[in-house]
Amino acid sequence: MAPPVSGAICLRLIKRKEVKKMDIYVRPTEVLDADHETMQSTAADLTRGCADSAEKAVRLFYFVRDSIRYNVFMISVFKEDFKASRILNWKKGYCVQKAVLLTALGRAAGIPSRLVFAKIRNHRVPAHIYEKLGVNVFPRHGYNQFYLQERWVSAAATFDKRLCDRNSLPVVEFDGKNDAVLPQTDFEGNPYIEYLERFSPADDLPFDWIVERISAVVGPDKRPWFKPEDEVHAP
Repeated sequence: MAPPVSGAICLRLIKRKEVKKMDIYVRPTEVLDADHETMQSTAADLTRGCADSAEKAVRLFYFVRDSIRYNVFMISVFKEDFKASRILNWKKGYCVQKAVLLTALGRAAGIPSRLVFAKIRNHRVPAHIYEKLGVNVFPRHGYNQFYLQERWVSAAATFDKRLCDRNSLPVVEFDGKNDAVLPQTDFEGNPYIEYLERFSPADDLPFDWIVERISAVVGPDKRPWFKPEDEVHAP
Protein backbone atom coordinates (compact mmCIF):
# COMPACT_ATOMS: atom_id res chain seq x y z
CA MET A 1 0.00 0.00 0.00
CA ALA A 2 1.40 3.38 -0.98
CA PRO A 3 2.06 5.88 1.82
CA PRO A 4 -0.45 8.73 2.17
CA VAL A 5 0.33 11.90 0.28
CA SER A 6 0.67 15.02 2.39
CA GLY A 7 -1.50 18.08 1.85
CA ALA A 8 1.49 20.12 0.70
CA ILE A 9 2.43 17.53 -1.91
CA CYS A 10 -1.19 17.34 -3.11
CA LEU A 11 -1.23 21.11 -3.55
CA ARG A 12 1.98 21.01 -5.58
CA LEU A 13 0.60 18.23 -7.78
CA ILE A 14 -2.60 20.20 -8.38
CA LYS A 15 -0.61 23.29 -9.31
CA ARG A 16 1.54 21.27 -11.72
CA LYS A 17 -1.58 19.90 -13.40
CA GLU A 18 -2.99 23.42 -13.69
CA VAL A 19 0.24 24.69 -15.25
CA LYS A 20 0.31 21.77 -17.69
CA LYS A 21 -3.32 22.40 -18.58
CA MET A 22 -2.44 25.97 -19.51
CA ASP A 23 0.27 24.78 -21.92
CA ILE A 24 -2.22 24.53 -24.77
CA TYR A 25 -2.91 28.25 -24.40
CA VAL A 26 0.70 29.36 -24.84
CA ARG A 27 1.92 27.04 -27.58
CA PRO A 28 1.92 28.08 -31.24
CA THR A 29 -0.25 26.42 -33.90
CA GLU A 30 -0.39 26.63 -37.69
CA VAL A 31 -2.72 29.64 -37.54
CA LEU A 32 -1.67 31.04 -34.16
CA ASP A 33 1.96 31.17 -35.28
CA ALA A 34 3.27 32.85 -32.13
CA ASP A 35 6.72 31.40 -32.83
CA HIS A 36 7.03 33.33 -36.13
CA GLU A 37 10.02 35.67 -36.02
CA THR A 38 7.94 38.77 -36.77
CA MET A 39 5.35 37.80 -34.18
CA GLN A 40 8.05 37.33 -31.56
CA SER A 41 9.77 40.64 -32.30
CA THR A 42 6.47 42.55 -32.43
CA ALA A 43 5.31 41.16 -29.10
CA ALA A 44 8.68 41.94 -27.54
CA ASP A 45 8.66 45.52 -28.83
CA LEU A 46 5.08 46.17 -27.73
CA THR A 47 5.52 44.79 -24.21
CA ARG A 48 9.00 46.09 -23.44
CA GLY A 49 9.10 47.61 -19.96
CA CYS A 50 5.75 46.18 -18.84
CA ALA A 51 5.49 45.31 -15.17
CA ASP A 52 3.20 42.30 -15.52
CA SER A 53 1.04 40.23 -17.85
CA ALA A 54 -1.97 42.53 -17.44
CA GLU A 55 0.00 45.52 -18.68
CA LYS A 56 1.32 43.45 -21.58
CA ALA A 57 -2.20 42.36 -22.51
CA VAL A 58 -3.41 45.97 -22.51
CA ARG A 59 -0.62 47.09 -24.84
CA LEU A 60 -1.27 44.19 -27.20
CA PHE A 61 -4.99 44.91 -27.18
CA TYR A 62 -4.63 48.56 -28.19
CA PHE A 63 -2.12 47.69 -30.89
CA VAL A 64 -4.50 45.20 -32.51
CA ARG A 65 -7.55 47.39 -31.96
CA ASP A 66 -6.14 50.47 -33.67
CA SER A 67 -3.11 49.48 -35.75
CA ILE A 68 -4.88 46.56 -37.41
CA ARG A 69 -7.80 48.26 -39.11
CA TYR A 70 -11.15 46.52 -39.20
CA ASN A 71 -12.34 45.53 -42.68
CA VAL A 72 -15.29 43.17 -43.11
CA PHE A 73 -14.26 42.51 -46.71
CA MET A 74 -11.16 40.65 -45.48
CA ILE A 75 -13.36 37.63 -44.74
CA SER A 76 -11.94 34.52 -46.37
CA VAL A 77 -12.75 30.81 -46.60
CA PHE A 78 -9.07 29.87 -46.97
CA LYS A 79 -7.12 28.88 -43.87
CA GLU A 80 -3.88 30.60 -44.83
CA ASP A 81 -5.70 33.95 -44.77
CA PHE A 82 -6.18 33.55 -41.01
CA LYS A 83 -2.53 33.13 -40.06
CA ALA A 84 -1.58 35.67 -37.41
CA SER A 85 1.67 36.65 -39.11
CA ARG A 86 -0.20 37.31 -42.35
CA ILE A 87 -2.77 39.51 -40.63
CA LEU A 88 0.05 41.39 -38.93
CA ASN A 89 1.64 42.02 -42.32
CA TRP A 90 -1.65 43.09 -43.92
CA LYS A 91 -2.47 45.44 -41.02
CA LYS A 92 -6.17 44.85 -41.54
CA GLY A 93 -8.71 42.14 -40.93
CA TYR A 94 -12.20 41.32 -39.79
CA CYS A 95 -13.13 40.23 -36.27
CA VAL A 96 -11.89 36.62 -36.40
CA GLN A 97 -8.59 37.58 -38.03
CA LYS A 98 -7.99 40.32 -35.46
CA ALA A 99 -8.83 37.89 -32.65
CA VAL A 100 -6.37 35.36 -34.06
CA LEU A 101 -3.65 37.99 -34.17
CA LEU A 102 -4.30 39.18 -30.62
CA THR A 103 -4.34 35.62 -29.31
CA ALA A 104 -1.08 34.79 -31.06
CA LEU A 105 0.61 37.96 -29.82
CA GLY A 106 -0.53 37.11 -26.31
CA ARG A 107 1.10 33.70 -26.60
CA ALA A 108 4.24 35.24 -28.09
CA ALA A 109 4.39 37.43 -24.97
CA GLY A 110 3.96 34.41 -22.69
CA ILE A 111 0.33 35.13 -21.74
CA PRO A 112 -2.10 32.20 -21.89
CA SER A 113 -4.57 33.24 -24.59
CA ARG A 114 -7.52 31.65 -26.36
CA LEU A 115 -10.23 32.37 -28.92
CA VAL A 116 -13.90 32.89 -28.13
CA PHE A 117 -16.84 33.03 -30.53
CA ALA A 118 -20.39 34.30 -30.42
CA LYS A 119 -23.37 34.75 -32.68
CA ILE A 120 -24.20 38.45 -32.76
CA ARG A 121 -26.60 40.88 -34.36
CA ASN A 122 -25.17 44.25 -35.37
CA HIS A 123 -28.02 46.75 -35.35
CA ARG A 124 -25.76 49.43 -36.84
CA VAL A 125 -24.61 47.67 -40.01
CA PRO A 126 -24.44 50.40 -42.69
CA ALA A 127 -26.73 50.12 -45.69
CA HIS A 128 -23.93 49.54 -48.21
CA ILE A 129 -22.53 46.66 -46.13
CA TYR A 130 -25.98 45.14 -45.69
CA GLU A 131 -26.54 45.46 -49.43
CA LYS A 132 -23.41 43.42 -50.17
CA LEU A 133 -23.74 40.81 -47.41
CA GLY A 134 -27.50 40.74 -47.00
CA VAL A 135 -27.27 40.09 -43.25
CA ASN A 136 -26.88 41.87 -39.93
CA VAL A 137 -26.46 38.63 -37.97
CA PHE A 138 -22.91 37.27 -37.81
CA PRO A 139 -22.84 33.63 -36.65
CA ARG A 140 -19.09 33.44 -36.00
CA HIS A 141 -18.01 36.70 -34.38
CA GLY A 142 -14.55 36.20 -32.88
CA TYR A 143 -12.76 37.82 -29.96
CA ASN A 144 -10.30 36.51 -27.41
CA GLN A 145 -9.49 35.94 -23.75
CA PHE A 146 -6.30 36.37 -21.73
CA TYR A 147 -5.61 34.43 -18.55
CA LEU A 148 -4.78 37.19 -16.07
CA GLN A 149 -4.65 37.07 -12.29
CA GLU A 150 -5.96 33.50 -12.27
CA ARG A 151 -9.04 34.09 -14.42
CA TRP A 152 -10.00 34.50 -18.05
CA VAL A 153 -10.65 38.07 -19.17
CA SER A 154 -12.41 38.83 -22.47
CA ALA A 155 -11.04 41.40 -24.92
CA ALA A 156 -12.75 42.32 -28.20
CA ALA A 157 -10.28 44.38 -30.25
CA THR A 158 -12.63 44.29 -33.22
CA PHE A 159 -13.35 47.87 -34.27
CA ASP A 160 -10.55 50.44 -34.42
CA LYS A 161 -11.03 53.85 -32.82
CA ARG A 162 -10.92 55.76 -36.11
CA LEU A 163 -13.75 53.62 -37.43
CA CYS A 164 -15.83 54.08 -34.28
CA ASP A 165 -15.25 57.84 -34.22
CA ARG A 166 -16.23 58.18 -37.87
CA ASN A 167 -19.47 56.29 -37.23
CA SER A 168 -20.17 57.95 -33.85
CA LEU A 169 -20.02 54.63 -32.03
CA PRO A 170 -18.54 53.75 -28.63
CA VAL A 171 -15.10 52.16 -28.72
CA VAL A 172 -14.13 49.16 -26.59
CA GLU A 173 -11.62 49.98 -23.83
CA PHE A 174 -9.58 47.33 -22.00
CA ASP A 175 -7.88 47.68 -18.60
CA GLY A 176 -6.49 44.17 -18.21
CA LYS A 177 -8.88 43.45 -15.35
CA ASN A 178 -12.44 43.60 -16.63
CA ASP A 179 -14.15 41.99 -19.61
CA ALA A 180 -14.18 44.26 -22.66
CA VAL A 181 -16.74 43.14 -25.25
CA LEU A 182 -18.68 45.00 -27.92
CA PRO A 183 -21.22 47.50 -26.49
CA GLN A 184 -24.91 46.65 -26.35
CA THR A 185 -25.97 50.23 -27.12
CA ASP A 186 -24.68 53.28 -28.94
CA PHE A 187 -24.22 56.74 -27.42
CA GLU A 188 -27.94 57.47 -27.66
CA GLY A 189 -28.93 54.22 -25.99
CA ASN A 190 -30.09 52.58 -29.20
CA PRO A 191 -29.40 48.86 -29.78
CA TYR A 192 -25.94 48.25 -31.19
CA ILE A 193 -24.44 44.77 -30.65
CA GLU A 194 -26.74 41.98 -29.50
CA TYR A 195 -25.10 38.75 -28.32
CA LEU A 196 -27.47 36.00 -29.46
CA GLU A 197 -25.38 32.96 -28.53
CA ARG A 198 -21.98 32.34 -26.98
CA PHE A 199 -19.84 29.31 -27.79
CA SER A 200 -17.19 27.42 -25.87
CA PRO A 201 -13.64 28.89 -25.93
CA ALA A 202 -11.09 27.31 -28.28
CA ASP A 203 -7.35 26.77 -27.93
CA ASP A 204 -6.96 26.98 -31.73
CA LEU A 205 -8.94 28.34 -34.66
CA PRO A 206 -11.90 25.98 -35.40
CA PHE A 207 -11.53 26.69 -39.11
CA ASP A 208 -14.00 24.14 -40.52
CA TRP A 209 -16.65 25.22 -38.01
CA ILE A 210 -16.22 28.84 -39.06
CA VAL A 211 -16.16 28.25 -42.81
CA GLU A 212 -19.22 26.06 -42.67
CA ARG A 213 -21.32 29.09 -41.77
CA ILE A 214 -19.56 32.02 -43.41
CA SER A 215 -19.28 30.30 -46.80
CA ALA A 216 -23.08 30.28 -46.95
CA VAL A 217 -22.95 34.10 -46.79
CA VAL A 218 -19.84 34.98 -48.81
CA GLY A 219 -19.59 31.98 -51.14
CA PRO A 220 -17.18 29.02 -51.43
CA ASP A 221 -14.27 30.92 -53.01
CA LYS A 222 -14.11 34.17 -51.02
CA ARG A 223 -10.64 35.67 -50.53
CA PRO A 224 -9.77 39.00 -48.88
CA TRP A 225 -10.62 42.00 -51.03
CA PHE A 226 -7.95 44.66 -51.40
CA LYS A 227 -9.89 47.06 -53.62
CA PRO A 228 -9.44 50.76 -52.72
CA GLU A 229 -13.19 51.24 -52.34
CA ASP A 230 -13.24 48.60 -49.62
CA GLU A 231 -11.14 50.89 -47.45
CA VAL A 232 -14.42 52.48 -46.40
CA HIS A 233 -14.50 50.27 -43.33
CA ALA A 234 -17.75 49.79 -41.51
CA PRO A 235 -18.85 47.97 -38.37
